[in-house]
Amino acid sequence: VGRILFLRTKRNMAVKIFSGRATTYLAEKIAHVYGETLGTVNYQQFSDGEMSPFLGESVRGHDVFIVQSTFAPSDNFMELLLMIDAAKRASALNVNVIIPYFGYARQDRKDKPRVAIAAKLIANLLSAAGADRIMTCDLHADQIQGFFDIPVDHLDGNYIFVPYLKSLNLKNLMFASPDVGGIKRARSFAKFFNADLAVCDKYRKEANKIESMRLIGEVEGKDVILIDDLVDTAGTICKAANLLKEKGATTVRAICTHPVLSGGAYDTIEKSVLEELVVSDTIPLKQESSKIKVLSVSDLFAKAIRKIHDHESISSLFIRL
Repeated sequence: VGRILFLRTKRNMAVKIFSGRATTYLAEKIAHVYGETLGTVNYQQFSDGEMSPFLGESVRGHDVFIVQSTFAPSDNFMELLLMIDAAKRASALNVNVIIPYFGYARQDRKDKPRVAIAAKLIANLLSAAGADRIMTCDLHADQIQGFFDIPVDHLDGNYIFVPYLKSLNLKNLMFASPDVGGIKRARSFAKFFNADLAVCDKYRKEANKIESMRLIGEVEGKDVILIDDLVDTAGTICKAANLLKEKGATTVRAICTHPVLSGGAYDTIEKSVLEELVVSDTIPLKQESSKIKVLSVSDLFAKAIRKIHDHESISSLFIRL
């Protein structure tokens, strides 16, 4: 028993968690739940804006976890690459990269001629920088995992959203997808809660601009939950909520993992018929909103770090929908 305790203590001592500047707020919570102090990162900034992050403590032989979401601006991603390279060159045993929000994931295929597949490019750059493992949450498309030749732990936001939905005790629960692409995600929730499913079919002529939308399904008298992986301008989710209300839904809520919320999204949400928009803290909110509720993924990532470090399965962190 004494030897087992010694080995476990030694393992815990070997973990070091660092954070890029964009995600310090979340990394601090992850480190606290894990039981470690967030590692020190120092920065040198040249007058032209070029950055030079460097780790403020030794990582030789340590299991290093670097936390950074890659939302705009692209400096966040460049900072992450430099930190990975710094840890690798400092003889870290393993460099595990935690990307709560994986930016550029919407560009995962050639949907028209002469466009980049940005998600694949990002995967290549992370591997080239020296990442040994990627940990992320609710990728825009599951197949992005296949863009990597290193292990990818794709965690699921259901871990925090399902308990919250249960706590609402909605009697006439129904789920809906704001577009055809999200049917699989919404259907999994509907199946888990033994509820019906509706789909809002939208047509776009260009990005972020909806031409038309129609409803597939009967929502009269239902408490509808819209399910999506991210909300950007909030145009789609709010237009879908309005359509559901027009068709007789009693209440409409929305759940999304990543609150990108750009442009006039906050104003759009405030003026919408949504009861609330439930999001995670993979991206920090730019402003407060009475309609936005934030649930933290810190516990999820902290548990994943411990299991990965101890070479254990992470299957227990998934709620099978």
